[in-house]
Amino acid sequence: MLTKEFEYHLPEELIAQTPIEPRDSSKLLVIDRSNLKVSGRKFSDIKDYFRPGDVLILNNTKVIAARLPAKRPAGGKAEVFLLKDLGNNKWESLVNPGNKIPVGSSLVIGDQITVKVLSLTNDGGRIIKFNHSDDVKSALNGIGQVPLPPYIKTPISDPSRYQTVYASIEGSVAAPTAALHFTSALLDTLKETGVLIGYTTLHMGLGSFRPIKAENLESHIMPEEFLHVPQNVVDMVNSAKREGRRVVACGTDVVRTLESAAEEVGIIREYNGTTGLFITPGYQFKIVDMFITNLHLPRSSHLVLVSTFAGIDLIRQAYAYAVDEKFRFYTFGDATLII
Repeated sequence: MLTKEFEYHLPEELIAQTPIEPRDSSKLLVIDRSNLKVSGRKFSDIKDYFRPGDVLILNNTKVIAARLPAKRPAGGKAEVFLLKDLGNNKWESLVNPGNKIPVGSSLVIGDQITVKVLSLTNDGGRIIKFNHSDDVKSALNGIGQVPLPPYIKTPISDPSRYQTVYASIEGSVAAPTAALHFTSALLDTLKETGVLIGYTTLHMGLGSFRPIKAENLESHIMPEEFLHVPQNVVDMVNSAKREGRRVVACGTDVVRTLESAAEEVGIIREYNGTTGLFITPGYQFKIVDMFITNLHLPRSSHLVLVSTFAGIDLIRQAYAYAVDEKFRFYTFGDATLII
């Protein structure tokens, strides 16, 4: 299938540059697959779409301060963007300016943290190594900066707004943006109405920022990302599917997590590993009945996934509606609920 099928026109002024306050006051685009209708609500109204016994799964990943200002041996400026912890103080990363930092060279982060460039990656990145594990902690906690997507031009005044209210497991370089809309109070309200909430982990990498470059979807390779599905979530989900209750995923990241852990229709297993699952039209969903997401970039794997779940034509209709109604798009934009 051609990637250009997942393009649309978006006026630049609709790309949200700052988060809205409070979190749950954003708009909610409701896409109803049963009657092919699209409507607009507020995110705080999402509670109206849940039933007692529904299972809501959230991603508890926490964004690390992955952008590290650095210096080249000759004194020139550089930047290290950490992508994935490979163990033994090694990290997959992007290094800028890459053409001036060859394999074998060293960079200084801060005043005294040295990293060495060990090798190249297949997509133009670098494998680097810190001298000590404490150096990594010092860099992330001391001078690291939140890695906002390139389409956000306004500096964020409060870095915690690029974290969910329940973020706890460090390792992601992109926030699970659909979940940024939840407040603790709204989650408590859902629990009080009988919704069960479980937490999985998927550490998102550079694939969250990059559009699909291949002209054919079949040629696109998703970067491997770490995920963990604990046994308590397995029990919660399998029980719900067995009893005919709905499983609701918050974010394309959680959809991919649950579908990666699926053994067969209605059954998942405990999972601790990586996934490169790329969900494209024709995929048969095994676990997810309904999900929350944001409004996504053209030619992105996220847009392909939502189009697979709701249908390409319905998503085109929904996005045209969102543009006409001036919804806010992307990371700090408004939310979508597909039922």
